[in-house]
Amino acid sequence: MQRNRVVVIVLDSVGIGAAPDAHLFGDAGSHTLGNTAAAVGGLALPHLAALGLGNIAALAGVQPQAQPQGAFGKMAEISAGKDTSTGHWELMGVPLTRAFPVYPAGFPREVLAQFEAAIGRETLGNYASSGTVILDELGEAHVRTGKPIVYTSADSVFQIAAHEAVIPVPELYHICEQAREILRGEHEVLRVIARPFVGSAGNWTRTPNRRDFSVKPPALTLLDTLKAAGKQVHAVGKIEDIFAGCGITDAVHTEHNMDGVDQTIAAIRERHEPGLIFTNLVDFDAKFGHRNDPQGYARCLTEFDQRLPEISVALADDDLLVITADHGNDPTTPSTDHSREYVPILVTGPRLARGVNLGTRDTFADLAATLAELLGVQRPAYGTSFAALLGLDQDGARPRAG
Repeated sequence: MQRNRVVVIVLDSVGIGAAPDAHLFGDAGSHTLGNTAAAVGGLALPHLAALGLGNIAALAGVQPQAQPQGAFGKMAEISAGKDTSTGHWELMGVPLTRAFPVYPAGFPREVLAQFEAAIGRETLGNYASSGTVILDELGEAHVRTGKPIVYTSADSVFQIAAHEAVIPVPELYHICEQAREILRGEHEVLRVIARPFVGSAGNWTRTPNRRDFSVKPPALTLLDTLKAAGKQVHAVGKIEDIFAGCGITDAVHTEHNMDGVDQTIAAIRERHEPGLIFTNLVDFDAKFGHRNDPQGYARCLTEFDQRLPEISVALADDDLLVITADHGNDPTTPSTDHSREYVPILVTGPRLARGVNLGTRDTFADLAATLAELLGVQRPAYGTSFAALLGLDQDGARPRAG
């Protein structure tokens, strides 16, 4: 049943309905795909629909299929969080058993004082905010004074925004590295994030030079296991940052979703080593979920759907393609933060059985267990493989119908 190569594409924040414990996170009623579809009068996603997206949940405009072109289902998160790193780590077999600290009222004065002393500058902000809102509030003061903007969110993040003409990107990265070293122990946030921007008052624009300085996963992930076994782990987008480089054999960063798709297709066509091509497409979350823009979110989904045939055609005969997400970010709710949701799981490939219902998986880590079995490496401690449900034959013969 082993495969030579698997391509995993994470549609960042594309959740598919409130998880059973969503109310504990303030997310009761969240449904990123469903509420977005309703808000725009239906989604135009024919290729995702063909894979079975509409068979997972009722989505306006996305028709259920009598026999989807692959396997479909959804996964619940068991980790203590709903952020990007936590979701990705669990997808790769390491659920988070303790929550990282959050700072809804801002960071303690002693933390800011130590940070300001280290970088030789005072700071602005130090409160929870949307990234675009805080630029409107503090962008002019930052340009005038040269003080970096520090802010956070509902996630465990220490974000530093700076105009590229005021604090050049390399210097901003260095400042973030200093923050990362300070934020250890009691105040070890999950990620320090560089948020460079350009423009002028009323027209601030965040640039693609964002960079995440994450803590390392608390245990070895499937990526480490694959790398140790001599297999490729080719990271596309912010995957390398999310895993702090652990388990990555090589990586390419991207400027936007379509660049991420281009880089993924290029990797499929040009990199033939056994292993994993692992892509994160962040625009759903960064550009539309956090900005409460369901129309933009829907357009972004359509843009990806239109590229899906190119990805599928590029697959080798022995490849599998997995499409999933890491959390939700419902753009129709008052909150601009991530939402605790199920994530979709769609699996397709030339030798995959059609119409396979994977059901509701208990943990994102089921994906890691499945990939480990398919790629012939040791399974992680968490997760239950669904490889046997995929109808893949040992000899590569055409699979049975689902």
